[in-house]
Amino acid sequence: MTAVTPVRYEERWHPVRNAQLTIDPAFTVGPADRRLFGSFVEHMGRCVYGGIYEPGHPNADPRGYRRDVLELTRELGVSVVRYPGGNFVSGYRWEDGVGPVGDRPRRLDLAWKTVETNAFGLHEFMTWADEAGVEPMMAVNLGTRGVQEACDLLEYTNHPAGTQLSDLRRKNGAEDPYGVRLWCLGNELDGPWQVGHKTADEYGRLAAETARAMKLIDPSISLVACGSSNRRMPTFASWEATVLEHTYEHVDYISAHTYYDPSDGDRASILASAVDLDNFIREVVATADHVAAKQRQRRKLRISFDEWNVWYESRLQSDLDRRGWVEAPALIEDDYTAVDAVVVGDLLITLLRHADRVGVACQAQLANVIAPIRTRNGGPAWRQSIFHPFALTARHARGTVLRTEPVSPTYDTARYGEVPVLDTVAVHDEETGELAVFAVNRGPNDLPVDLDLRGFPGLRPVEHLTIAAGADPAGTNTEADPERIMPRPLTTPTIDGGRCSVRLPACSWHLLRFAPQP
Repeated sequence: MTAVTPVRYEERWHPVRNAQLTIDPAFTVGPADRRLFGSFVEHMGRCVYGGIYEPGHPNADPRGYRRDVLELTRELGVSVVRYPGGNFVSGYRWEDGVGPVGDRPRRLDLAWKTVETNAFGLHEFMTWADEAGVEPMMAVNLGTRGVQEACDLLEYTNHPAGTQLSDLRRKNGAEDPYGVRLWCLGNELDGPWQVGHKTADEYGRLAAETARAMKLIDPSISLVACGSSNRRMPTFASWEATVLEHTYEHVDYISAHTYYDPSDGDRASILASAVDLDNFIREVVATADHVAAKQRQRRKLRISFDEWNVWYESRLQSDLDRRGWVEAPALIEDDYTAVDAVVVGDLLITLLRHADRVGVACQAQLANVIAPIRTRNGGPAWRQSIFHPFALTARHARGTVLRTEPVSPTYDTARYGEVPVLDTVAVHDEETGELAVFAVNRGPNDLPVDLDLRGFPGLRPVEHLTIAAGADPAGTNTEADPERIMPRPLTTPTIDGGRCSVRLPACSWHLLRFAPQP
């Protein structure tokens, strides 16, 4: 990450004034797709082994799935889970993970320098996904493999019966096809760290060939082409343009990945991470639309933001260097702070604000590895601070996303320049009449906000929840203290003539709920 000079969080704060926010049902963005609340399970660290799967654990079911993690996954509101990687997939042979467990080979995983036992594979994941109530999103290996292996996996997974591979699936215990609808055409192949790294032309041509063949097998599937690994890549935008020149007519999404690292202590900037995410999305959309115009394509491509999170990324190399080839070591098991929870809540606000063009989003990862859920082998599972804004947003962001244009004071950051203090989005559920307003105060002072809700006559306040990091910014949830960072209720505002005022504490995330009068 490029070095920056931190702006002292408490300084260079522009004079505080009331922020204003008008919400009107006429100004819509699009539906809040449930696939925006996805997660990610990769064979990395203890995400699988010791995370979602731990045979012999006191709380494991007969198949080895940790019941406590399953319960937390459902509570989190996860809709879709991407599997099995990630960098891992670029060297993965899917056949290793099917058939009798005792016959499965042990392999070196070059992505994370570990030994993969293959005790958990395709069937185990599909059964777990069914138990968790999530939609599977599968990735194929286009790093070390190609068209035929991707087609073989799709035939094994989705074809009903009567072929060698579909009958092998039935022999291995899955009589009915899994019917997976979402497929990633590889992972981060623009990255030189990737096993099977390719140029944009090499990848674009391979992805197009693979997409054509896979849709011959199952035309109902949706495909995701690899976009840039992050916005800082030297090939960013040119990679997307070249890849989409090859693949636009064959795919449904272009992927985007991003992580935000708080390691340098620049709180002013990390709290403004969503500004970068917003720009990233706009630039990918602009690039995709440019290719569409060149090719006279009428269909608008959507983004699959299938890796995003806060990640103390500078710690990864030491994790990799301090051990040899072992099974499921602890990797990047970050302890998330109250500030991190505010940032994650703000990133979700931005994803919702672009619901017209972002159709899938997967927070990476689900358990232990930079995750909202932490576990101890043989011990309990608990919610990290970032669990809560995700769970509440997934639960209440239902219906139509509304465009909000807050009038807000600003403050200065080293990374992103001058940014708004207030960030917001609103979601209106037409069926129930409920209105959910999500807001973040990025600043070091309390922020008064005047809301104009006259477009929703007859609403009453229901709830005001916050995660405020101002008093305990470095606070984390731990096994010993799992509820230190929790959503707390604030006094609900009073609506008078369709207007109300709220005060948002310093450095805080908020959910305000309104409902029709009974």
